[in-house]
Amino acid sequence: MRNHIKLLRTKFKKYGIDGYIIPKNDDFFTEYSKLNRLKVISNFSGSAGLAIILKNKNYLFTDGRYTIQSKIESGKNFKIYGFEKLINCSLFKNLTLGIDPKLFTNTQVKKYFLKHNKVKFVKKNLIDEIKKQKKHTSKPFFSLDKNIVGESINSKLNKIAKYLKKNKSDYIFISAPENVAWTLNIRGVDGPNSPVPNSRLIVSKSKKILLISNLKKCKQLLKNKIINKDEFLDTNTLPSKIRNLKGKNFIIDDKSCSIFYENLIKSKFKIINREDPIYLLKAIKNKTEIKNMINAHILDGVALTKFLFWIKKINKKKITEVEAAKKLENFRKLNKNFLYPSFDTIAGSGKNGAIVHYRAKKENCRVINKRDIFLCDSGGQYKYGTTDVTRTICFSKQKQKIKNVFTKVLKGHIAVAMTNISKNDTGKKIDKRARKFLNKSNLDYAHGTGHGVGFFLNVHEGPQSITKINTVKIREGMILSNEPGYYKTNEYGIRIENLVYVKKIRKNLFFQNLTMAPIEKDLINFDLLTIDEKNYLFKYHLEVYSKISNYLNVNEKKWLASFI
Repeated sequence: MRNHIKLLRTKFKKYGIDGYIIPKNDDFFTEYSKLNRLKVISNFSGSAGLAIILKNKNYLFTDGRYTIQSKIESGKNFKIYGFEKLINCSLFKNLTLGIDPKLFTNTQVKKYFLKHNKVKFVKKNLIDEIKKQKKHTSKPFFSLDKNIVGESINSKLNKIAKYLKKNKSDYIFISAPENVAWTLNIRGVDGPNSPVPNSRLIVSKSKKILLISNLKKCKQLLKNKIINKDEFLDTNTLPSKIRNLKGKNFIIDDKSCSIFYENLIKSKFKIINREDPIYLLKAIKNKTEIKNMINAHILDGVALTKFLFWIKKINKKKITEVEAAKKLENFRKLNKNFLYPSFDTIAGSGKNGAIVHYRAKKENCRVINKRDIFLCDSGGQYKYGTTDVTRTICFSKQKQKIKNVFTKVLKGHIAVAMTNISKNDTGKKIDKRARKFLNKSNLDYAHGTGHGVGFFLNVHEGPQSITKINTVKIREGMILSNEPGYYKTNEYGIRIENLVYVKKIRKNLFFQNLTMAPIEKDLINFDLLTIDEKNYLFKYHLEVYSKISNYLNVNEKKWLASFI
């Protein structure tokens, strides 16, 4: 890493810059990418971060999930700050900072760097010059039938065309691959944990489309007539094609359209900045998507329940965090519909549980101690659905203090699950319910309570989330996570996470659980629970039993029944 920093600094003079900025994202702005330039320069492996290398100093910015992890991985060579310090960044002034224009949006650059410093576009990515990135195989995109996604391409294009007419625009440039996936009912193999098809899309107000990618990836779509020849455009021929399009206005999304592509479109068209409407359209799942997600969660619940029974009751060996994560993946693999994890499993025992997004590695992970509590956050991509679930468990009797904290986290989890969304209709309002019981004891957690989840797509998606600031209205059909927690540095971590979807019941909106796996009863102080909370737990475990018990063996079934 130090060597990479030295090499990078040698290039500053050549490009006339005082520093270079390296974000975590790739040029598709995806959270989980096969490229990780940020790790190359900083050793930081988290999913959100940005590094700035200056002539004499290095800075790393990340969020509350990675406070501990960033210090462990990068603390020796970097000054570490929260993302909030990036806004109008004044840690250094009057510098010229180099950026790759394909990796930043104009909005980001204005928000972070232009108040006290200047930015210079460097066409070559300087990290790639230091360390060549592996070339990944161009596996073809594939299409999903209407009976899987529940809505035709034409129906989706009608919605987009209506939006364009309403906003008096000729075209929209869809720069986020997950939104291309939703529009054309396609998926790909370009992400390590998500079936994203790395591509971009132009849609006109008359519903004409141009899918921008490389030919190898689109061969199957062309062969199966999902798209026609004149609807495909190779990435390299985009500049000339853009200039030949007729019309005046182009809508772009300033959160996922890079400076490079914005400038390209701007050379011929008037830009209208809008949030890509597909984020919201995609967030509201239809009945078919919900049905498929319910099925995927039953399969996932079976795997997780088998794992929990095994690790608590069967396993007598001393195992590491990595071995535990592998065992859970093997339980998931028993089902033919499981494809791969929806993110790298977080398996943290004892003090590692306090690292919110901890990644156990073979060379330095802990052996799970029977006296510790164990936090396991994992998920899967299935045909067809995406899962994400966290359980915190113990193997021996725990101190009353820990049980009390676990119970306060659980009370927050139940408060979210029982929300009448017609009264508390935004993530901001619901987030308060989740933290209420911890806050009474001056405790809190440095992450959101919930994120949106895609249908057989990204495990994290917006625009909805349950956080202190999100004001997007929660609507019928949305899927979110419900995951309050508490983390005591160098001691333990607690998180309880289910995925939920929004359902209308007698004109009111409520959350319904998707996740079907037992919640650790050995960590609950039942004296702190109200009758309503105890009833909720009873009904939840009864539902889990009724949905998954047929897939369990006699001993697993008996154990699961003990939660009711």
